[in-house]
Amino acid sequence: MNSAMAALSVDVGATADSQRRGLFEPAYLRLLRSGELAERARSARQHLKNCDLCARYCRVDRRRSIRGAVCRTGERAVVYSATPHHGEEDCLRGRRGSGTIFFSWCNLRCVYCQNWEIAWQGEGEETSDEQLAETMLRLQALGCHNINLVTPSHVVAQILAAVDIAAQRGLRLPLVYNTSGYDSPEALTLLDGVVDIYMPDMKYGDEILARKYSHVRDYVHVNREAVREMHRQVGDLVVNADGLAERGLLVRHLVLPNGASGVKTVTRFLAEEISPDTYLNLMGQYRPCHRASEHAELDRKIACAEFSEALAIARR
Repeated sequence: MNSAMAALSVDVGATADSQRRGLFEPAYLRLLRSGELAERARSARQHLKNCDLCARYCRVDRRRSIRGAVCRTGERAVVYSATPHHGEEDCLRGRRGSGTIFFSWCNLRCVYCQNWEIAWQGEGEETSDEQLAETMLRLQALGCHNINLVTPSHVVAQILAAVDIAAQRGLRLPLVYNTSGYDSPEALTLLDGVVDIYMPDMKYGDEILARKYSHVRDYVHVNREAVREMHRQVGDLVVNADGLAERGLLVRHLVLPNGASGVKTVTRFLAEEISPDTYLNLMGQYRPCHRASEHAELDRKIACAEFSEALAIARR
């Protein structure tokens, strides 16, 4: 999900006022001042009792056990790494990097996962809300341009608690919600006014292939509804005078071999039902990983001609 990428991207023009340096304030600070941020964190914690914080709807009491939870994550988040990352989109990495926090485990089971040790095996360390807040503040101190929350869908409650703590202690960076795109409306409601930049994957245009390759039902429907809500909350991507993203929607689509990702369906949906000015990163770095070899149609890199065709489709 995070590596150097070939990209087709449309940078949405910002207004003159929004481009002036020094005027940006992350969305969560308004909620901090009103006390709503702390309330959101408390409410999200209650959702863990009968968990609906991703579209799996496992309904497990994650405060007591992870048995039956697809994400295999209990009351504490598991973090694999937290570092400045220079391989993200230009508008996120800037000169000093995106402050990337990789959460372990995932609510999808993609057979071609490039980070399968993290997503499937859960490599990483359990982290308290306090420690997660300190991690955010450390990345800010290192000069990162944003806090980039990678694979966050199953740890929304922990993220909200940590942001509340960190904001009280001086966190002032935009939050990037870097998700596989299988997010529940319950979680997105809790994140409304907290997240500045939504960066969802749109992995598939076909439900059958989504189930086959990511082991999840209704991915396309859930994903589209999530992207609609994300765009409603933050709008098209706004980039400031320094070329850095401040607020808005940035969509990623990984091109799979043999047309399996459904480029035409995904890009048509974005252009016609979200916004023709959607910032789209069309990614060409697919390589067969993990269990991709079990599917002959996925067991190779994409051809140059396939990526060229995908670019042409997206431009149209």
